[in-house]
Amino acid sequence: MRILVISDIHANLTALESVLGVVGPVDATWCLGDVVGYGPDPNECIKTLQDLPNLTCLLGNHDAAALGQIDLNAFNREARASAQWTQEVLNFNSKQFLSSLPEKQEVSGVTLVHGSPRNPVWEYMLDSMTAELNFRSMTTHLCFVGHTHLPVAFYYYANSHPRVTWQLLRENESPVLNVRAFLNPGSVGQPRDHDPRASFAIFDSEAQTWQNYRVSYDISAVQERIRRSGLPLHHANRLAEGW
Repeated sequence: MRILVISDIHANLTALESVLGVVGPVDATWCLGDVVGYGPDPNECIKTLQDLPNLTCLLGNHDAAALGQIDLNAFNREARASAQWTQEVLNFNSKQFLSSLPEKQEVSGVTLVHGSPRNPVWEYMLDSMTAELNFRSMTTHLCFVGHTHLPVAFYYYANSHPRVTWQLLRENESPVLNVRAFLNPGSVGQPRDHDPRASFAIFDSEAQTWQNYRVSYDISAVQERIRRSGLPLHHANRLAEGW
């Protein structure tokens, strides 16, 4: 199966449509959470996802916040303002969709979470120590995560001296999948690796291959919608630099 793996759309419809416009035919789409938050198009992004065949989607922390499941004081000022705005504009269909999302799921022998296996919604996989602790909670050979907005892989080598290594995944780069690994496709709607292009991956579940891709989109159009909506300008400014 050729599977589109995406995460952290963050209500950026223009970026999502750009990804879908270049990806070509896929057998399924796996979305690792944070469909909403930060961006100006939460309802439109949810509707677009719902129309995709064979969709599996996970709950992210911003999705949970939009449903009132997380205390907004856990967020910084700008993120809190965005979550409050999202709560106000979500329609009934969007709320129903987000409410149906699981925190963790296993599909085709792969574990899917937003954050980490031991804390699916909140924990950030940013360093080898955190990855090592989570490998102990991992029951499958592969686990796909989002949340950090960084396209990265963590590998566990179980030899006489077990160790964890990591690799920032560049465009068209294929990571090693013959060891246990955490793989992150990066962010569609708000990349943070200083590359502003939307980030996504294609996973072939039969060949056991993963490849990262980037696609440009009309950032200025999204920034203008953020400004018109009254969302924090911080979320508009960072799009241009990918941070």
